[in-house]
Amino acid sequence: MERIGERPAGAGVVLGRAPVLADSVRPGTVPASTVSSDLIEQLRVLEEMKAAISALQARVAVAFDLAQRAEQAEAGVPATERGQGVGAQVALARRESPNRGSRLLGLAKALVTEMPRTLAALKSGHLNEWRATLLVRETACLSVEDRCAVDQELAPDTGTFDGKGDKAIIAAAKAAAYRRDPRAVVGRASRAAAERTVSLRPAPDTMTYLTALLPVAQGVAVYAALTRAADSGRSSGDARGRGQLMADTLTERITGTPSGISGINLDLVMTDRTLFQGDSEPARLKGYGIVPAAWGRELLGSGQTAHDQDLSVWLRRLYTAPATGELLATDSKARLFPGGLRRFIETRDDSCRTPYCDAPIRHIDHVVPWRSGGKTSLANGAGLCEACNHTKENPGWSTKAMPGDVHTLEISTPTGHSYQSKAPPLPGHQPSRT
Repeated sequence: MERIGERPAGAGVVLGRAPVLADSVRPGTVPASTVSSDLIEQLRVLEEMKAAISALQARVAVAFDLAQRAEQAEAGVPATERGQGVGAQVALARRESPNRGSRLLGLAKALVTEMPRTLAALKSGHLNEWRATLLVRETACLSVEDRCAVDQELAPDTGTFDGKGDKAIIAAAKAAAYRRDPRAVVGRASRAAAERTVSLRPAPDTMTYLTALLPVAQGVAVYAALTRAADSGRSSGDARGRGQLMADTLTERITGTPSGISGINLDLVMTDRTLFQGDSEPARLKGYGIVPAAWGRELLGSGQTAHDQDLSVWLRRLYTAPATGELLATDSKARLFPGGLRRFIETRDDSCRTPYCDAPIRHIDHVVPWRSGGKTSLANGAGLCEACNHTKENPGWSTKAMPGDVHTLEISTPTGHSYQSKAPPLPGHQPSRT
């Protein structure tokens, strides 16, 4: 059995170098160092080991998927429902988000069952996991036979992509895929328009990245319109930069106001000391994350935006327990979480409570199900994304609340493994030390 990280024959590690004579060193050059050479060799060997481990993880993931499906078949699970939750378990084991876990499982299946040459290249270190992912992604529209043929044609285990960057690998895979099945490639491009979306993610210094994935014609048209508006403003004497004008025009046209936040509810959580006494404890803005204390006070205290537009500020007070920093709970006898309680849980959890999942909260769900006697309460509620809420309903999954200084859940998977999920600390919370 080949050892992980074993170097190919004929590629031995350089253990030392002959001493360099002073007469042979040209002025201005740095003589070769045995220490530096060995450190570079270690980096290369470690990189090859990472690739080999990724190949082994792919094989293990496929074997786990087959084992789970067999166990579910024995348990009487319908064929159409077998394999559900496998990607989420892979994600937890690899400390990744459920979405990433599903993609890793799909990558593993493609490599093991359809692209053995690419898997061999990953195992030998000719490709890393990301570049193997690119090859799988660019051939996803092909049939199994065509995909195997492209894998054979490119033969990355022969060093085809040595020295090639991501763009070269993508171009080679696209060209090979198009030669095999032009109709499938064109069909994939036509279906891509259905994946158009808008996303938001935090950026440093209380900024955000608002990203729109659009068909090329629409994207070019939007950018051209913003460019024209910015050029017009600059020619009229506007002192703002071109990029600033484009950003401000986008905000104004979408929201209908120059400030961009009139009539929008912003959930800002901060301590009373930060708000009234000038404390430096940072605040938390729902949907963004941690923001500086001074920025939060300015937003709430001034009542104006950067362009001096009136801003209506509604201050909602959420009181916390002094010892733990936990939001105080209220119970409800309703089957569904009422609006106020939902907002409480959304503010407390901030994002999906599944470990490593940063997806926005879409469902407020009972930790102990209602059908099992669970109450509609803050302690028995958890914010989950849609995918994680469906995953926890699969056979073998269970969740329960655990004692802790903050709201803590224990998630158990069908294999008997348990993972803890703690609500993110609120501003002002001081964790207990043991």
